Amino acid sequence: MGPVPRPSMPLRTAAPLTFFYALGYPIGALAVSVMSPMAVLVFRFGLAAAILSAWAAAARVKWPTGRTLVHVLISGLLAQGVLFSCLYLALLHGAPAVLGAVIISMNPVVTAVLAAMFLGEGMTPARVGALALGVAAVLAACAGRLIAVGGVDAAVLLILVSLFAVAAGGVYQQKFCSGVDFRATAALQNAACVLPIAVLAAVTPWSVTDPWKAAATVAAVVLLNAVLSMTLYVRGINEYGAATVAMLFTVIPAVAGLLSWVMLGQRPDVGVAVGLAVGAAACWLNGTDARRRRQDDRDACGSHAVMRGSHRGTLRR
Repeated sequence: MGPVPRPSMPLRTAAPLTFFYALGYPIGALAVSVMSPMAVLVFRFGLAAAILSAWAAAARVKWPTGRTLVHVLISGLLAQGVLFSCLYLALLHGAPAVLGAVIISMNPVVTAVLAAMFLGEGMTPARVGALALGVAAVLAACAGRLIAVGGVDAAVLLILVSLFAVAAGGVYQQKFCSGVDFRATAALQNAACVLPIAVLAAVTPWSVTDPWKAAATVAAVVLLNAVLSMTLYVRGINEYGAATVAMLFTVIPAVAGLLSWVMLGQRPDVGVAVGLAVGAAACWLNGTDARRRRQDDRDACGSHAVMRGSHRGTLRR
């Protein structure tokens, strides 16, 4: 039996998820400009875990136990812990927020490859083409930085690790955690990251250059990104699947680029602009293929239902 068909994501769900996920890039850049990255993340994960746990408790959701609990924690370490620790370190090393958005926008393409490997979703010619375009998009976006530093630097490598972490975390969550309430999942995923990030914060320099700005940006990171955006992200994967949520990355980088320009004055260079366009094409190609596969799955399910009904009618006769 193939993967269970999932419904399409409506605009009322996709629009806020896209905006608040994109907003996380410039907000994160502002936060690490006035506070050390691991310190920001200690507050981010700790406060978000507390807020989301209170929400889940008030809603009286069922908490996962046993092996399912372990799976939720692992998905959180990948999709949030590794993602944000590497991304924030890259921002600290001078990577523009939009560069991070463009590279991580290849999430749909990497997700498609991982889904083919672990969820039984085959690699079609369209997905292979999307993968090729995705590689081209990343190379174009990084071109200016690669030329400036004479090769691949730590910031680019860190963002690439973030990319693979978020894709792996999404696929892992879909495979092992889809039956868990999104509020419990979001709370536990944040809680899973607190201890390892606290250890990293303890062994790395801790600095705050502007306490008031740090407090404001950390509050924005916690409320808008950690609580609102990531809860929408987790819920989206549970209800619509990792591949569908990943499709939003066709537009998230462009929104992040516009917000970074307005908030940080970071105007995208030519390479990043080309990366945005090619990356959007890669995600669109992958998404078109995913929609076709979902329709084929629905048609197959409908055909099987008709055949079962016909078979039961024959037996009654």
